[in-house]
Amino acid sequence: MQGETVQPQEKSLEELLAEAQAKLEEQREQMLRALAETENVRKRLQADAANAQKYALERFADGLLPVVDSLEAAVNAADVGGIEVILRQLKATLEKASIREINPAPGERFDPHREQAMAAVEAPPGEMREPNTIVAVLQKGYSLHDRVLRPALVTVAKPPARVEKDPGNPISDTDLH
Repeated sequence: MQGETVQPQEKSLEELLAEAQAKLEEQREQMLRALAETENVRKRLQADAANAQKYALERFADGLLPVVDSLEAAVNAADVGGIEVILRQLKATLEKASIREINPAPGERFDPHREQAMAAVEAPPGEMREPNTIVAVLQKGYSLHDRVLRPALVTVAKPPARVEKDPGNPISDTDLH
């Protein structure tokens, strides 16, 4: 007995296996909870995105309701001056929603990204207009931030037609001298 040392009793293989299985089951449950949480977050984000898209115009529509009320009152009262006030209300509401007019001035360079040319006309004889400049705005356009909602419809100046000297009739004998 002198040579024998007392060693602490090691766990049996069954006990080690049971501990490993318990750890494995605990990690499995943690993974399932994490997957369920991820799925819940995904569903919540999808619902939030759907609601944001569905109600995106709510603030804009809320701003338009007083304009509609004023317009109905002006129509019922046949008040032309009231309609001018309503137009200012509507423009202010559009401005708050970052909707801006595209209303180029005559003489400005034509921008095909913001304007649509409906006609090309020569400048009247007394006026010197550069080609591809705006002559008149037929209808204003509108943009939302930097995206064109509707281009302005414009008339643009075209280069003056060349007036070539009539070379005459080559068969005619009137030019013979």
